[in-house]
This record gives sequence, structure tokens and C-alpha cells, in this order.
Amino acid sequence: MQKNTAGDKLNWDDLRFFLEVARTRTASAAARRLGVDYTTVSRRIRALEQSLGALLFEKSRSAGFVLTVEGQRLLGHAETLESTLQAACEQVSGTSLGLSGHLRIASTEAFGCCFVSAQMSGFLERYPHISLDILPVPHFVSLSRREADIAITLERPERGPYVCSKLCDYRLRLYATPQYLASHAPIREREDLIGHPFVTYVDDLAFSAKLFYLNDMVPGATSHLRSTSVIAQYHAVLQGRAMAILPSFLAGPDPRLCEVLPDQVDVIRQFWLSYSEDLRKLKRVTLAAEYLRACAELNRPLLMGESTEMHYLDMG
Repeated sequence: MQKNTAGDKLNWDDLRFFLEVARTRTASAAARRLGVDYTTVSRRIRALEQSLGALLFEKSRSAGFVLTVEGQRLLGHAETLESTLQAACEQVSGTSLGLSGHLRIASTEAFGCCFVSAQMSGFLERYPHISLDILPVPHFVSLSRREADIAITLERPERGPYVCSKLCDYRLRLYATPQYLASHAPIREREDLIGHPFVTYVDDLAFSAKLFYLNDMVPGATSHLRSTSVIAQYHAVLQGRAMAILPSFLAGPDPRLCEVLPDQVDVIRQFWLSYSEDLRKLKRVTLAAEYLRACAELNRPLLMGESTEMHYLDMG
């Protein structure tokens, strides 16, 4: 009688549990994403380890479930199988009009709230069988742990198996309320900004060096209110007690705010769009990425502070 191999005994559904634990590093978080209880996750991981005859995770109080060398080897194969299966399901389902499945897009906070959320409504109207999570977060999101399928970031990933391209440029300017400007000495030059109160980022918690533009524009700037959230900074400026450098697509359309020294305080940054090389085969991922690029190109005047009006793609 022929001896069974590990592959013969392997329950392939256990790989879903393995992938979620590898990405979240806790059984409880994996359970929430899979819609089961954590004991089921633990049981399926044990079953997978027994079928393979290998320890896939080491448990740590501080780091949770940490992949062993064997687990790292399995992770690459499991992600390839996952992507291949998803791509096969898309092809079997028919044309792109019949696309279905789930997408998760992570973005910087203001861009995710003010631009991505608004623009992707049109995408879902075109592809009603796709469900979408938008994560507008003021911190780094890991593509390697599949915290998102697509990430929009301030910096191009330095390494990793990613499909990455520049999405767009965007402009930031200095903003204040008319009430603030009326109650303070006239501001005619950048030197006049010294001593004014600003709202800015918390230095040691900023997720990118690209956010440290205030000190470049106003060396020695005074800031008694700081936040990790650019949305919080925006609302603080609306109170009329301080100024802040804000994205033009966020602050420009608000009639309650005025640009201050727009010819002298002018910052250009970029957004980068990335997704895992494994997801290149997924039509819903590539279509969403192409859609976001088209939306950014259509709205270049808004993103560059040359217009306050947002435009939407005609998906008809």
C-alpha cells in the first residue's frame, strides 16, 4: 500500500486559517476576520501542523503568533495558491461585468476620507457584486500581511514583491480662517509667520518623514496643538486660533478657510499606489487600481489646488 504524503492528508481549507493567523498574528483577530471563534482557529492550525508534521508558529507574549522557518516557507506557497484560486474564480464567473469578491483599499487619512471614498462609489455602481473596505488611516498599513489589497501611501515601498506606480502629485498650502487673519498682524512675507501658532503633527508619531513640512516652510514654528490626524488639524484650524499646512483638496473647497501666502508656502507631495505581485492576476484589483489612476488624472486641478470642484468618471 502506497504511503500517504503530507499533501494527501492536507486539508486545503486549513490554509485560509493559516494565512489569517500569519497576517494578524493572533487567533482572536484571525477569528474575527474569518467569522468563527478563536478555538476553531486554534484547532485548525493544530490540524494543519499535524498534517504537515511541522511547527508553523511560535507563541510569544509580546508578538503573538510568530512564523517559524517552516511557516515562512509555507506562507509564500499559500499566498500563491490563494491568488491562483481567486483568479480562477474570476475567470470562471465570466466577463468583468460579472466580477465579484471583496477589496480592501488603505489610504492616507485625508485622501481616503475626502477623495477615495467619494470616487469609489462610482466603481461599485459599475461592479455591484464587489464589496469594498476603505481604510483611511494615519499610519502604515502592511501589504505583506494582507491588511489591505491596495495601499495608497506617501512613499514608494523600498522593497518587496509589489506592483507600484506613482498615483499623482498633490499640493499643500497654509490655511487660516478670516477671523484669525483679521485679529492678527498682517502676514506679507514668510518671516511674518514667526511667532504665530500652528497646528501640526506629533513628531515622534508621524508615520512618514514626508509630513515634516512645517519646519521646512517656517523654521522654529510654534505649535502648542499637535495631532497624528490631519483631519483633526483641519478642524482645529477652523476654530480660528491657529494656522496649519493642509492638503488643498481638503481645505481648498472649504469657504471658511483662506490660503495664506500661497506663492511662498507651497508644498508638493506624491501619492503612490501599490499592491502585491500575487494580486496582479485578480481582475478586481487591477480594475480598481486603473480606476483610481483615472480618477486622480481627472481631478488633477483639485489635487493641485487649482480648482475646488471634484469630478467623477462616467462609468456608463
